[in-house]
Parts: sequence; C-alpha cells; structure tokens
Amino acid sequence: MDESLKVGASATRTVEVDTDRTIDFMGDDARVYATPSLVRDIEHTCRDMIVALVPEGQDSVGTVVSIVHLAPTLLGMAVEITVTVEELDGRKVVFAVSASDPLDKICKGRHERFIVDIDKTQERLRQKAEKARGS
Repeated sequence: MDESLKVGASATRTVEVDTDRTIDFMGDDARVYATPSLVRDIEHTCRDMIVALVPEGQDSVGTVVSIVHLAPTLLGMAVEITVTVEELDGRKVVFAVSASDPLDKICKGRHERFIVDIDKTQERLRQKAEKARGS
C-alpha cells in the first residue's frame, strides 16, 4: 500500500478460536480463548497493519502490551480484533485495541510497537549472538 501510517488508521481481523488458541488446564468442557493467544493475535494484527504501510525493508517489534481480558470466548467462536493508531512518536506506534465475540466485548487495551529497519536489526542480533558465544 502507498498509504502512510497515521493517527486514526485502523484495521480489523477476524480469528476463529481453535483448539490451539484455548486453555486446556480445566478440561475440554472449559476450553476458552487463552489470554496469551489473544495477545499474539493482537500483535499480529498490529504488525500486519504496520508492514502494509511502511517502506519495504522495515518491520516492527512489540514493546508494550496492556490489555484487560473481559470475557471468555468459547472454542469455535469468531473474534473480531480492531486496532487503531492512537499515537505516533518517531518510530513508536501506539494502538488502541479491542476485541469482541458475537456475544461480548472480550478485550480492551493498548499495544505499542517500534518500527525497525530489518537489516540493522539483524546486524545488532548477530553482534549480540557473537558476544553471547564469547562469554
């Protein structure tokens, strides 16, 4: 896309709560959308939006997640995740996030990501790996 990332830009994704996205510690009759899976889906929604709007060679990494998981979502239900750019500060992007299933609002919160240059990030990671091997 040729659009630039701007405050107010929004994206929505629908995910189905499959077995891999649920908790298992209370048995099969209590399989509901796990909070870590919800966070992963929020991060992917935000990242995909950023990648579509920044120049090739850039991506983003998550830096802050602050959500309230308000209600359970049952196995097999659809969840609609909506993310909206709330603030831009240099390469920092702050999103307002919300999610709903067909019956309830299940989540509200914020997520921050930082836009990075892929080549520079890979080089920093190589340098860190070298230092770790030398320790």
